[in-house]
Order: sequence, then structure tokens, then C-alpha cells
Amino acid sequence: MLEVIFLLIGFIIIIKSSDILVDCASSLAIRCKVPKMLIALTIVAFGTCAPEIAISFQSVSAGNGTMAFANVIGSCIVNTFLIIGLASLIRPIKVKHATIKKELPILLIITTGFVVMMLDSVFNPLTKNTFSRADGIILILLFLMFVGYIIQSLKRKDESTEKLEPTYKNIFLILFLLVASITCITLSSDVIVNNAISLAEKLNVSEKVITMVAIVIGTSLPEMFMTITSARKKEFDMAIGNIIGTNIFNICIVLGLPIVIYGDLVLDNFNLADIATVFLTSFLLYIFAKSEKEVSKKEGLVMLLIFIAYYVCLIFG
Repeated sequence: MLEVIFLLIGFIIIIKSSDILVDCASSLAIRCKVPKMLIALTIVAFGTCAPEIAISFQSVSAGNGTMAFANVIGSCIVNTFLIIGLASLIRPIKVKHATIKKELPILLIITTGFVVMMLDSVFNPLTKNTFSRADGIILILLFLMFVGYIIQSLKRKDESTEKLEPTYKNIFLILFLLVASITCITLSSDVIVNNAISLAEKLNVSEKVITMVAIVIGTSLPEMFMTITSARKKEFDMAIGNIIGTNIFNICIVLGLPIVIYGDLVLDNFNLADIATVFLTSFLLYIFAKSEKEVSKKEGLVMLLIFIAYYVCLIFG
């Protein structure tokens, strides 16, 4: 009974904190006269990655490559197919031309590079799939390319924000609430994950199901509530920008940085289905967004069906 109470408290906090985070991020963009996409790609995306980066450093330092890669691969799949899929069912997500032309191709380049680095045995059948320190350095360099784009974008003022009224006007209040809401989202997601695992164990649910559902999906709760809240409020730049920024940060920093620090990892438990699904996350998101400059409800449903099919194969395959 106690686990259920803590789960409910965790969900209430994360929902309200996500609501405040969207309003604060939007207010910051309006006050600074920068594109909302820029705030979503950086402050919001990186802030909601805290659970993933904690798990990644802990697992890589312990030599547990399976958990580190499952964390990043699972997060990319959940972020795109589950979260964007759900958000677009609530409200079709409109995507600006600039996002289709710039941010989505950057995500596709980084994801493609990541996928190629995981295919050592395809290029040389005598070698194991290994993620080396050199691969990690390449990911860091790709992230620096992304940072360069962000710095260039800072020079571009968003004139459309001049007519908008921010929800919060005081810049110090905005910054305080940004930090506080991200902290509350991170802590409440930990509460939800821990109590979900405890409840599942009491109900005799298998360890594999607990890991894939409670940990991988659980650590994506910050992104989920942020994106769904943004879609509900018609803050589409926030919704799509959060996922693009989070996936880039997950691949390049959450995985790349600990590997650069701790050294090579052997990929034992990953197959072509996992690698292909990760590639599809950025490829399909780009194709769907480009088609009608929005991710429609039908396309969101396709994403959800891919997510369900992947998880069914993963758990029962």
C-alpha cells in the first residue's frame, strides 16, 4: 500500500513540475528573444537527462557495457517511438521548416554514426562488436559540432517572441523555477522507479520485465511528461526539441563521455534488431516531420506500434 501512495505522490509532483518547466522554458525564450527550440535543445533536454547519465557512469565504471548501452538504446527508442508517439496522439506535433532542415538532420547524422560504430562484426566477422575509446572521442566531436550549431543559433534573435507575454516575467524567478522543476522531476522519477520495482517484486514480476519497464521507461519519465505537457500546451518546439536534444545528449555524452574516461566496452547482448530500431528512431522522425511538417496522429500510432513490437520481441524473444 505504501508503494502505491508514493507512486501517486511521485506522479503528482512530476506532472506539476513538468507544467512549470514548460512555462519557465517558454518564458526564458521570450525574455531572451531566442527561439524556444534552442531552450528545449539545451537547458530542458540536458536537465531531463540526469537519470540516464547517473546510470551510465555507474555501469561503465563497473564494466557493465550491457546496462550502459541498454540505457542509451532504450532511451532513444522510448523517447522517439513511445513519447513522441503518445504526444502526437494527444495533439499532432507541428514541426518548423528550420527544424526539418537543421536539427533533425544533425540528430540523423549523430544516430547514423553511432549505429555504424556498433557494427564492427559486420565489417570484420573475426572481431567482436566493441565500442572503443576512439568511438567515444568521435561522439564527443559530434557533440561539439552540435554545440557549434547552438552557439551559432544564439546569434539569431526570434522576433516572433516579441508579441508574446511570458508566464513568468522575473528572470531570477524563471531560473530558480527551472532548476527547482528539473530537480523535482528527477527526484520524483527516482521515487516512481524505486517504488515500481518494489511493487513489481512483491507481485512476483520477472526481473527482465522490471528492468525494461521500470528502469528504461522509468528514467525517461522526465522527457515523457515534459514532451506530453508541451504538446498539450501547443508548445511544439519544446516537445520536439526536448526529444532531439535528449537523444543527442544520450548518445554523445551519456555514452561517449564515460567510455572516453573508463575505456573500451564489448557489446555482447545486442543484435541487428536493436541497432536497426535505434537508426529508425531518427530516420522515421525525420521522414514523418518532413512529409507534412508535422507528426500526425497516424504517424504517432505507427511509432507506438513499432515500440510495442520491439518490446514484445525483446521481452518474449
